[in-house]
Amino acid sequence: MDASSLGTGVREPLLREPQPRRAGARERPAGVPIPAGPHDWGLFGPGSVSWRVHSNPVLLVGGLRALLIQSLNPLAMAGIDQHSDYLERPLSRLQRTASYVATIVFGDTATAERTGEMVTRLHSRVAGIDPITASAYSAQDLETMLWVHCVEIHSFLAAYRAYGGRMSDDEQDAYLREQVAAAELLGIPGEVVPASRRDYGVYFEVMRDRLCVSEASRNAIELVVAPPLTRELLPHQPALRTMAAAAVAITPRYIRRLTGTDRSRLTCAAAGAATRVAGVVFRIPPLDRSGGRLVGARTVSLPRAALAAAREAGV
Repeated sequence: MDASSLGTGVREPLLREPQPRRAGARERPAGVPIPAGPHDWGLFGPGSVSWRVHSNPVLLVGGLRALLIQSLNPLAMAGIDQHSDYLERPLSRLQRTASYVATIVFGDTATAERTGEMVTRLHSRVAGIDPITASAYSAQDLETMLWVHCVEIHSFLAAYRAYGGRMSDDEQDAYLREQVAAAELLGIPGEVVPASRRDYGVYFEVMRDRLCVSEASRNAIELVVAPPLTRELLPHQPALRTMAAAAVAITPRYIRRLTGTDRSRLTCAAAGAATRVAGVVFRIPPLDRSGGRLVGARTVSLPRAALAAAREAGV
């Protein structure tokens, strides 16, 4: 889903009003995420498009797409390259990121806010000089944070649209608008965050000329498209390689050409078909728990608990 395919949608009211937050959160040891429930439906709630999108396993494809594209911004990539162990422990990094996203979407409000504050504290230590542009970078730089947010959210939407289910134009805009709240948790002013397909199209067109492939980004790209045969990744090779091909298939063509990641139509079609099937199969109990070995137990258990609470409450 490249910039030209984003359409010209305008901002509309939310399709379904999210459920209101309620006071009186359940007691739980400090630091343990509390799933959204009748006490507090969190930032989004059962009536949101975000809950529908983020409860689908195909979002992992969006995460891989996001890493591939995010790596092309030199300042964002410098922070990852110089302050992260993602190349040595890619599975751990994947699980931490997936857990963060699940917590923001399916945790109660206090849990989401606490998690955002924790990430902000971690980001305060990430700063340095980018070897490509010789410019100073910081994980708390507004433009860098906005880039990471926009690529991630757009990638989740692209993955769901391609492999998860049908979405109307209004539903897509509603999702993008809802996710402004996720950006605000990290200190990004809501007024600068794209909130429609049209806004995203304009944003990515502006950013296009700032992207490049560096040695650091090449390492990230290779990790996505050809995950190493390490001990921690070996059991997940079939799934990761299938999802990588599916991620490349929904990456804008100019990005595929820039990164040299073009794949044959047959490869992309086969990966897409397998991803669609997995998106259905791995939502069926008890298979829905099996994904925890790849994305982490909390990434699976937190949405399960919130969705079960919503069903029980009849909302």
